[in-house]
Amino acid sequence: MPVTLHELARAAGVSVATASRALTGSSHPVNEATKQRILTLAETMGYKPNLIARGLRTERTATVGIIVDSIVSPFTPLIIRGIQDYLQEYHYFSVIINTDRDPAFESRAIDDLIGRSIDGVVHVESRMRGANAVLDLASKPYVFVHRLFSRDDRNSVSVDDNYGACLAVDHLAQLGHRRIAYIGGPGGWDASANRLAGYKDALAKWDLEYSADLVREGNWELQSGFASARYFLRETQRPTAIFAANDLMALGAIYASQDAGLHVPDDVAVVGYDDREIAALSRPTITTVTLPCYSMGQASARLLLDLLNKNTESSPAVVIRGTLIVRESSGDPAGRIPLEHYRSHTTPQRLLADESVKG
Repeated sequence: MPVTLHELARAAGVSVATASRALTGSSHPVNEATKQRILTLAETMGYKPNLIARGLRTERTATVGIIVDSIVSPFTPLIIRGIQDYLQEYHYFSVIINTDRDPAFESRAIDDLIGRSIDGVVHVESRMRGANAVLDLASKPYVFVHRLFSRDDRNSVSVDDNYGACLAVDHLAQLGHRRIAYIGGPGGWDASANRLAGYKDALAKWDLEYSADLVREGNWELQSGFASARYFLRETQRPTAIFAANDLMALGAIYASQDAGLHVPDDVAVVGYDDREIAALSRPTITTVTLPCYSMGQASARLLLDLLNKNTESSPAVVIRGTLIVRESSGDPAGRIPLEHYRSHTTPQRLLADESVKG
């Protein structure tokens, strides 16, 4: 016979209400030691919650919809993993729908999820901020995570790109670079605007003059980083360092430098952004700023459950900060920090670590 909630509560020496709150992550928290004892007993005794009965009693299904703009995005899997790992702690399941950036399909997906009585929705990199109205009318909590394609940032989790860009430029300035070029992302992207703003803020902090001649717009792809760096390196006063708004463009900048007969980082230092796998595999390895995808996923799931448990429809934005990872491509032009210092680290050296959350 299946173990009942009453039997589990009796074995744990608590009330049925306390056992239920420990298992469901209620807004009325249970003492951590008690909660862990109940969860351990539930696993040992083989307790399986009756989701149908719970749904009829609480009008909830412990199921969350995850609507994904593109499942093949390099950042999406880690965000989803963060969401699912957090939901699993509170015995929630998820249904993932990939929309392939099709607004019409996304709208249908929302209607379908509501029809299946999901408790809430997490939108990953969604362009369809208008979906808010649909979910508002259905009284379903929702959260948008990562890229935000409108000024409306309520119920959202994103990365502090201004801070991340400041980390990159601070690092280069600390190494003695005073002529730092920037390869940005395309117009119309919040990430492009915020990383450019961070670049400018860091220059001002170091009393370095901003020059439009040291800024080029890329398109996130390797070739645009190559072309932009080649332009910079042809200048009479070429930059001693290049900060690229993502790792692919940083790799393009490294290739352009090498094609010009220059050594990275001795002749020109390069820093990227995102910490994609290629950053640790290239030669030289790329100093970069992390895009904290897993942390954003966890934060979005936590925010959604908070909205559910507090029965509220809106929450302030949550912003996650990344971390600078120092590798071979930045080096030290003055020789104060030998390149071997970076090569000696089997794990990347993390500086100014601060994956903090601010709301």
